[in-house]
Amino acid sequence: MAQNIDTILTLLFNIYFYMIIIYVLMSWLPNIRESFIGELLGKLVEPYLSPFRKIIPPIFGMLDISPIVALFVLQFAMQGLRFIIFSLFF
Repeated sequence: MAQNIDTILTLLFNIYFYMIIIYVLMSWLPNIRESFIGELLGKLVEPYLSPFRKIIPPIFGMLDISPIVALFVLQFAMQGLRFIIFSLFF
């Protein structure tokens, strides 16, 4: 059972991880963010990224590194959640 939960969590983590990466890459092409997919990704990813953007200012006024920090935090949270799940079931 723990293996199934781990598989599902890993799949969801990977999907959200790549959603953030795609959303960040879409910032290089602003017209894509105005499409249906861009707006959908914005609604799903922006609530997670906005606290990091409030804390971490852009470097030189242009370079936003907050998504990188957000991805690291997401990965740490995933590892912590996996540890908790394996501690409970094993």
